[in-house]
Amino acid sequence: MIAFLSGEVAAVLPPSTAYVDVCGVGYAVSMPGGDLSKLEVGKSVRVLTYLSVSDNGLGLYGFLSDEEKALFEKLIGVSKVGPKMALAALSTYTPRELADAIAAQDIARVSHIPGVGKKTAERIILELKGTLDRGLETLFDESGGTGGANIALAGATEALLAMGFTSAEADVALKGAPEGAAEGALLQYALKRLGSR
Repeated sequence: MIAFLSGEVAAVLPPSTAYVDVCGVGYAVSMPGGDLSKLEVGKSVRVLTYLSVSDNGLGLYGFLSDEEKALFEKLIGVSKVGPKMALAALSTYTPRELADAIAAQDIARVSHIPGVGKKTAERIILELKGTLDRGLETLFDESGGTGGANIALAGATEALLAMGFTSAEADVALKGAPEGAAEGALLQYALKRLGSR
């Protein structure tokens, strides 16, 4: 897994791509428009990343904040919402605005995202309203655990998705996992459960 890139901004290609030079290797990273506008060519940057594996190949998505990355991962867990649509959502709204719109079940606001119609907006709200019932504040505390535990859980979920499991399979496999376990231990636990089904 590529958890983050730390290097120099080599190029910014609007509307959604940045090249990050990490020790001479250039990574093409798709980023929300707001993050892209904060980058300066030649300056150092640390980009949190999500590696998407699909039939169309690999895609690397980058974010400047934990909230954006976490919300992106929630969005792509919604059925029929892919990484490009999730990126469009984060380019249209800040994480707080989007989380608040979902928490308020504001179909009209969610429908303003490019490529999102009324039905998709309803699906996003239906599948995420419990996770974001108090807006952005509930993004990291859904399990009532510590931030570190949630990061380990998110990392294990990301690894399972990259292996080709669906988000529903990943959720079921990680249910009842030992509290406070590291990402590696969570992944082992999930794979054992998936293997025994």
